[in-house]
Amino acid sequence: MKTLSELHEALTTPSQALVDDLRATTGDIVVLGAAGKLGPSLVMLALRALAEAGSPATVHAVSRFGDPVVADELRAAGAHVITADVADDAALAALPDAENVIFLVGAKFGTQGNEHATWATNTYLPGKVATRYRSSRFVALSTGNVYPLVPTGSGGAGESDPVGPVGEYAMSCLGRERILTHIAREHDMPLALIRLNYAVEMRYGILVDLGRQILAGDPVDVTTGYVNIVWQGYANEVILRALRQASTPELVLNLTGPETLSVRRLAEKLGAALEREVTVAGEEAPTALLADAARCHDLFGYPGRSPDELVRDVAEWLLSGGAVLDKPTKFQVRDGRF
Repeated sequence: MKTLSELHEALTTPSQALVDDLRATTGDIVVLGAAGKLGPSLVMLALRALAEAGSPATVHAVSRFGDPVVADELRAAGAHVITADVADDAALAALPDAENVIFLVGAKFGTQGNEHATWATNTYLPGKVATRYRSSRFVALSTGNVYPLVPTGSGGAGESDPVGPVGEYAMSCLGRERILTHIAREHDMPLALIRLNYAVEMRYGILVDLGRQILAGDPVDVTTGYVNIVWQGYANEVILRALRQASTPELVLNLTGPETLSVRRLAEKLGAALEREVTVAGEEAPTALLADAARCHDLFGYPGRSPDELVRDVAEWLLSGGAVLDKPTKFQVRDGRF
């Protein structure tokens, strides 16, 4: 995969299962945070799936749209683009009603020293939005960071395991879940909470982070020695298909790949594909942020791209000079300070 058009095609081609699910999902879809890392491809995927399903539903793409090019692309694809800051009460009230809401808004980086704004975005704002859309089906993106670090051989934390967020970012994300759950139960609002870590496509993600380090000749820190990754196209499908699975009480779902992957081994594979020597620093710690997504795979099947395929695609992308989003995951951070 070497061109942006190939990447867009891969990210926005719907499976038959998604087409069938959106055919059975009545009403318009509001996507809040539509200009973030995964928002544009998710909106375009929804539009293509709805078209194949013959659905008349409208996809309302809502964001501040700091980059007008993204707004133009979504508009050209058929989305109803709404430029709005949903933190503004009047702007939130003016948004169209819809039977389905996908909430992608969140803040992670810059938390340290700016904790109050992080909590406002990740906890207070979701409560306002859920109250506004309390009569809708509601799917909210969360994070695996709500779990503690777990032993690397454990297979990862499951949805019924105790949470244990490390740092204010992770705590604010658990706060988002708690507030949304409270509102959902108070108003009988079908809710799905999607705990994602870590999505990968050719422009960002753990593999891009590692590949860029290797190309720069920098050592790869393997202290956080094991990770989960998942193809972004699969993550988008799961988030959209979760509209049909949203329930009362709420559905909580880990979203990632099925493998516990060695960072050292990923770096070696990337180095071979990039034809670069790899140096590592540190020794693998006995714990890492890992999640067990068996429930997700039971509901939606396995991701369509394996880790080896993703390594190959990321390497091809980087070697061809493909653009990257310059949004590192900081997956190596172990103290929750982002």
